[in-house]
Amino acid sequence: MTTAPPLDLTVSDEVRALAPSFTHIAVEARGLVNGPSDERSSALLADAQRRLTTRLAGRAPHEDEHVAAWRAAYTAFGAKPSRTRNSAEALARRALADGGLPRINLLVDAYNAISVAYLVPVGGEDTDRIEGGMRLVRASGDEPFETAAGGEPVIERPEPGEVVWRDGAGVTCRRWNWRQGLRTRLTEGSGSALFLLERLDPMPLGELTAAADELADHVRRLSPGADVTVRGPQ
Repeated sequence: MTTAPPLDLTVSDEVRALAPSFTHIAVEARGLVNGPSDERSSALLADAQRRLTTRLAGRAPHEDEHVAAWRAAYTAFGAKPSRTRNSAEALARRALADGGLPRINLLVDAYNAISVAYLVPVGGEDTDRIEGGMRLVRASGDEPFETAAGGEPVIERPEPGEVVWRDGAGVTCRRWNWRQGLRTRLTEGSGSALFLLERLDPMPLGELTAAADELADHVRRLSPGADVTVRGPQ
């Protein structure tokens, strides 16, 4: 059986200059069998909420040093971090609210659990829907971003200078890790996935590695037989 080559991932010099401490780890998985949320993925989310509560010890998510670093990075490229929160802060706020974390599907639940437990932004993309490689760049402002408004699909454009993940067809995630696009999101039918875990100082690199390894273990347990590889840090 031929093994597919790893997806090409690059970070532009402009983004490196904006946030020199930025590091990411990729977890790639193929041969997946995804499906609706179940008691296993719900247990991961419940455990993540408990770990978050212990970690914060009564503080608000934005008072965590790593979340504060992401707020500063967002401010640096012109975003308002209290209006468009990084994905880790947004999920943590939901975890602490009365409704708790949403149940989406097995793979999304798994990476959301890691994001909340470690307070680290984590994204998941359907590798089969990515065109070419993935690049973290500062947007020109004319790239298409497929999203929804009022339940209907729409095309948005990022703001010039905004940090975005993109592939050959357009933007896959706006404002670094704020909002994922519809085109490459993980669905119950996804058979291949790319998970990106992203850190800034002062989060220890070893903690990012531990988060990636734990996510890989979750994916292997939720989808036995999948080929899961941890790549990085980069």
